[in-house]
Amino acid sequence: MIELVRVLLVGDAHVGKSTIITSLIKEAFVANIQHVVPEVTIPPEWTREKVTTRIVDSSARPENKDQLEAEIRKADVICIVYAVSDMDSFNRVPEFWLPYIRRLGRNVPVVLVGNKIDLRGKDVTNESLEAQITPIMNEFKEVETCVECSAKQQLNVSEVFYFAQKAVLHPTAPLYDSREHALKPACIDALRRIFRLCDLDKNGALDDEEINEFQSKCFGSPLQRQELESVKQVVKEAEPEGVNENGLTEIGFLYLHMLFIQRGRLETTWTVLRQFGYGDDLSLREDFLWPAIQVPPECSVELSSSGYQFFTDLFMTFDQDKDGALKNSELEALFSTSPGIPWLASGFPETTITNESNSVTLQGFLAQWSMTTLLDYRTTLAYLAYLGFSGDTTTALKVTKPRKADRKRGKIQRAVFSCYVFGAMGSGKTSLLKALIDRPYVDTYSGTDKPYNVVNSLEIGGAEKYLVMQEFGANYETEVLQNKKKLEACDVICFVYDSGDVNSFAHVANLRSRYDLRHIPCVFVATKSDQDLVPQKYEVQPDAYCRQEGLIVPVSVSVKDKMMADVFHRLVEVAMEPPASLFRSGGFALTPKVKRYATMTATVTAISAVVAVAAYYGYRFFHRN
Repeated sequence: MIELVRVLLVGDAHVGKSTIITSLIKEAFVANIQHVVPEVTIPPEWTREKVTTRIVDSSARPENKDQLEAEIRKADVICIVYAVSDMDSFNRVPEFWLPYIRRLGRNVPVVLVGNKIDLRGKDVTNESLEAQITPIMNEFKEVETCVECSAKQQLNVSEVFYFAQKAVLHPTAPLYDSREHALKPACIDALRRIFRLCDLDKNGALDDEEINEFQSKCFGSPLQRQELESVKQVVKEAEPEGVNENGLTEIGFLYLHMLFIQRGRLETTWTVLRQFGYGDDLSLREDFLWPAIQVPPECSVELSSSGYQFFTDLFMTFDQDKDGALKNSELEALFSTSPGIPWLASGFPETTITNESNSVTLQGFLAQWSMTTLLDYRTTLAYLAYLGFSGDTTTALKVTKPRKADRKRGKIQRAVFSCYVFGAMGSGKTSLLKALIDRPYVDTYSGTDKPYNVVNSLEIGGAEKYLVMQEFGANYETEVLQNKKKLEACDVICFVYDSGDVNSFAHVANLRSRYDLRHIPCVFVATKSDQDLVPQKYEVQPDAYCRQEGLIVPVSVSVKDKMMADVFHRLVEVAMEPPASLFRSGGFALTPKVKRYATMTATVTAISAVVAVAAYYGYRFFHRN
């Protein structure tokens, strides 16, 4: 939001620039004043718009040209002052001053100020004034308005600076084409988006309750019943399709705002636009899309309960046929207030749960948002804003505790887990990922070159957890393995090997040692268990390797025969409760539970040793005697 407005007064000599400023400050006419008055700063509490205002006087003398041009370049709004009693000063506005400002490359709002109305004849009508000003405003789009005043009689002096402020804070140019007398396309797009967000039941009209919710959000109070009916009547008389049996339509909503602008009430439309996140260029502000949120190292971001509730309500609203899934047309309607579906580049909906017609179920929709938030929470933040989350969008997210701290405690409290999948080409990684989201098995092999992510929810211990599995492809796998920051974002690694390929296990076992991955929880998965098992060409066999490393033995699965051995639950369980081997090999402190177990084991071992030694010497003593 703009906090400072710099107002510059320019114009020919003797038109009253300095007198207007002095009259504002002194609240009285001062006959004899200096040629150029010093800069004046008006604090925000003294202005209607609550912004600091700096008023700068200028001189039209040739010797002051450099100073004048410097001030023109610094101004936020320029008031061109002329004397209504001097037609030469008025004619100089379009002939000299406006072209001069343009030549300096300035594109700021301009307010025309006609001073000395106390000296004008009484035969001048509003129609004749409009005939003089309209051609100038049509030729020079930077001219926002024209204000007439009398510094001598204290008429409309404060209005000069009020309209100057408005020209900066509530500019006409982005909203309205005064030549065509129509709203500009960007303004129409913004207002249409706002209308759709406010149309809560999605019936194409705002009923009284929806109008008042909009009114309260933007202006702090609802309309009375009589006011509501009056507004709708005004719209209906001008636009018959602006109101229907359900309420105010989009046509009526747009007409109302055009009416506000034409009547000089631009602040009404700008208040609405800014309340819904728009900046002066009618694009959504960065601070609205991406408010600050602190995510410390080793922490991840998940949806909070209010975030899940928002996306659940959104799903229910746009599931128009109530079949429990969103088809393409319903998804397009849901994302109509945003740049579009954010996941198309990643293969959506082949990344989450769908029904038999490939429509996204509620489970799949929430899972997809869970994965998005984990991998790129800024996308979720922006879409919460795009889709109309009410209030601070950061409350829809929560930041987890650092992974290392959780692992030290021996139990992870997260709800969304990141699983990296590594394995040799042809080992069945992609088929395993597709099994997580219930995609049918495909017998033909096609290598994965680019990253592929899938997500699904699982019930673990009566609580819903989300598993995000990521396969990186041949072109990206090494980059990930060498990137410490990316590895820190992993909760569990799934090492996949083909139980029918003698070299497959060696590939993943060597990856684990070569890139020092022993500190990350992992599960080895032996795929293609429907085929003949072959001994692996490695120094030890997979079962023995896992026992030596303190890991659970490999989980054998067959995606083809749908024999999955509950492998996905195993992955989440290992991520939640890392095995004790991590504390030996990864340098982590023992949890209290592990410490008690280790102490008890050591004590029992010591006692057993003492008993054995005593028994031995007792036997020898007894034998000698």
